[in-house]
Amino acid sequence: QLSHPGRQCPKGLNKETVAPSAVPFSPALAVSFGTPRELGEDEILDIIQRFATSAAICEKAGFEGVQLHGAHGYLISQFLSPLTNKRQDQWGGSIENRSRFLLETYQAVRAATSENFIISVKLNSADFQRGGISEEDVIYVFKAMDAAGIDMIEVSGGTYEAPAMAGVKAEKRKASTVAREAYFLDFAEKIRQEVNCHLMVTGGFRTAAGMNAALESGACEFVGIARPFAVEPDLGDRLVAGEDVRYAVEKIKTGIPMVDKMAIMEIIWYAAQFKEIAKGNQPNPKLSPLKVFLNYLKGNVKAVIKGQINSRKSA
Repeated sequence: QLSHPGRQCPKGLNKETVAPSAVPFSPALAVSFGTPRELGEDEILDIIQRFATSAAICEKAGFEGVQLHGAHGYLISQFLSPLTNKRQDQWGGSIENRSRFLLETYQAVRAATSENFIISVKLNSADFQRGGISEEDVIYVFKAMDAAGIDMIEVSGGTYEAPAMAGVKAEKRKASTVAREAYFLDFAEKIRQEVNCHLMVTGGFRTAAGMNAALESGACEFVGIARPFAVEPDLGDRLVAGEDVRYAVEKIKTGIPMVDKMAIMEIIWYAAQFKEIAKGNQPNPKLSPLKVFLNYLKGNVKAVIKGQINSRKSA
């Protein structure tokens, strides 16, 4: 998965953050995320080429494909949303202009890789933010990517400011949607009538029956599962055997209201589990969220100090 965070990069990790426009975060997140600098056109073209170069390196390394992360409020998503893209040039304004960055990135990646290299994109069905991308515009983007020749679109939703992808919004959904497990399956059924490429729905799947029902509905050809694998590495084999997820995915809370409101632990806690798996260790479903958060802070402080030292040396 190839991604550029744009404005969604915590303070201290970079000298600055960049985005389509210099739009600040909501007060709740402004403590952790600074106001980005607006990208110049040369920088936009450079970032597009960086995506293409990254994809070419992935293919050379042996990967069969890549996914462009165009959801969850990252840079591609920032270009698509009128809430974060206030530009008046060819990269902003109409949905045709706001989707230009994504389309040109896809075309650059396609040109930099071989004919059989698989390219997918992850897109929001909705941002769940007032003033965000409309459903009409979302449908336009899906159809444009389908027409451009994308191999698969993964359907998701939300941003750091409205993290529906973490399940935070699930309690506000219709009972019928919750019962079907998948947060974004209703939208997939609608967009299935508009596009011919493969679709994958991610978010909320917890039982083999729920996954099979989604596939049998015809709304998608693939289901995406992430968080359960962080604590159950053998889940793939067990799902094939008809078994379900062992551990219920609950909201990860540190007990610190400001941190818990941001829902950032829904990323950090699971990332900590993946890191343990990468080290050859077993994941720990009972891992303390507070401990994980404190270790995360410690790591960030070290990174900031190291960055400042390197900056002084280079100066």
